[in-house]
Amino acid sequence: MSETYALPWVTEPVAGTVTVPGSKSITNRVLPIAALADGITEIRGALFSDDSHYFVEALRTLGYQVEVDAANASMQVTGAGIRPLREGVDVSLFAGGSGTTARFVTAMVALGRGRYTVDGISRMRERPIGDLLHALRTLGAHAVDTLGTGCPPVLVEACGLRGGEVIVNGRDSSQFLTALLLAAPYASDRVTIRVDGELVSRPYVEMTVRMMQTFGACVQERNGVFDVQPSHYAGRIYEVEPDASGASYFLALPAVLGGTVTVRGLAKDSLQGDAQFAAVLARMGCQVTSTAQGLSVSGPPDGVLRGIEVDLFAMSDMVPTLAAIAPLANSPVRIYNVANVRLKETDRIAACVAQLRRLGVTVEEQADGLTIFPASPDQLHAGVTVATYDDHRMAMAFSLLGLRVPGTQIADPQCVGKTFPDYFQRLEGLLSQVK
Repeated sequence: MSETYALPWVTEPVAGTVTVPGSKSITNRVLPIAALADGITEIRGALFSDDSHYFVEALRTLGYQVEVDAANASMQVTGAGIRPLREGVDVSLFAGGSGTTARFVTAMVALGRGRYTVDGISRMRERPIGDLLHALRTLGAHAVDTLGTGCPPVLVEACGLRGGEVIVNGRDSSQFLTALLLAAPYASDRVTIRVDGELVSRPYVEMTVRMMQTFGACVQERNGVFDVQPSHYAGRIYEVEPDASGASYFLALPAVLGGTVTVRGLAKDSLQGDAQFAAVLARMGCQVTSTAQGLSVSGPPDGVLRGIEVDLFAMSDMVPTLAAIAPLANSPVRIYNVANVRLKETDRIAACVAQLRRLGVTVEEQADGLTIFPASPDQLHAGVTVATYDDHRMAMAFSLLGLRVPGTQIADPQCVGKTFPDYFQRLEGLLSQVK
C-alpha cells in the first residue's frame, strides 16, 4: 500500500454483508490464558495482526509452543503453566505498539523466576504502566520502570506472586486490572483486587472475567472487588468473536451513506462492550437489527442523522468512530467522560479535533471530550490528507467521513495493521456493491 490511501467519493447508499477479523481484545486475552493452561487450546477465528503477532512472539520467547495457521485464522497453544517462566534469565520481550501485550505479559512474567524486560516502540514508552508495577510489587514482585517515567521499558525481577490484597487505579486503563486478573490464579495465595475510582471500559474487564471462568479459573466480583482463588486454567477449543471495534466502522457506514450493512457473526449479546456502539447509532436515528446472520444497521429512514450527547467511558475506543460521523448530524454531537483516550496510541481527543478542523468542521475541545458541530457539504474541505498519527483507529474512523468529501486521502494507511490489516480491502469490497 502506498504512503496515502485515496478514498472514493460515494454518493449512493451502501448495501451488503461484511466479515471482520476476530476480536483483538479476545485474542490477546486467550493467548496468555492458553499458555498458562493445562493441556492444548485450539483458538478458532483468531485475529492475525500486529498486536497478536507481538503477543505470539512474546510467548514463544518465553518458551511456550504456539502454532499458527493464518489461512484458517487458527492457533494452537500448548499450555505449560508457569514452568517456562521459571527459566527466565535476562529475557527481553518486545511489545511493539501493543498495550495489551506490554501490560499482560508484564503481569504474566511476574509469576516466574528470573529477570524480564518488556519494551516497545517510542509511543509505548509514553503509555503509563506505573500503576500495574506498583500492584505487582504489592503482590511480591520486583517490578520497575527503568527510565523512571512510569512507562516502559520495565524490568521485572520475578520470584512468583504471593497473593494478597491490592488496589488498582481504574480511570486510566482497564488493562492494568485485566493484567492482574489473568495472572492471579497462579499466585500462591488468594488475590483480592480493589479498584480505586470509576473503572474505565468496564465491559473489557467483564469480558476478562467471563473468559477466565470459561477456562476454569475461580474468580468472582462482588461490589467492585475482584477475588481470585488459586486455580488452573484448562485447555479447550475456543471460538473468538468477530472484532466489535473493527465492526464499528462498517456499522457506521449507513449513517454516512444510507443503506444497510450487516456484520456477519456479530451477536447482540457479544462479550465485547464495543458491540453496544450500535445502540449509539440507533440513538442517532439508525435502525439496528440482530439476526442469526449477524448485526445489521440501516441509515435513518428519514435520511436525517441526529446529534446526541453521549458518555463513551465504557467504550472509549469508539470516540474516533463517532467523531468522524458527527459532522453529518443535524445538530451537535458531544462526546464526554473520555479523558483516558488521551493516553492511547495517540491523544485521540486532540487528534480528532485537529483533523476535523482541517476538514472544515467546527469543533470545541474539552479536557474530557469534544463537541462537533454540523458541517454542510460546502463547508467540508476537499482534497485533505488526514493525518493518522500511527493510530489504526484514526485511519479507519476518518475513512468514513472521507467517503463524503471529494479527494480525501488517509496518510500512512498501513497503520491499520495493528488490528485490521486488510481493512481498506474489505471496505473496497463492500463499496463495490454500491450502484
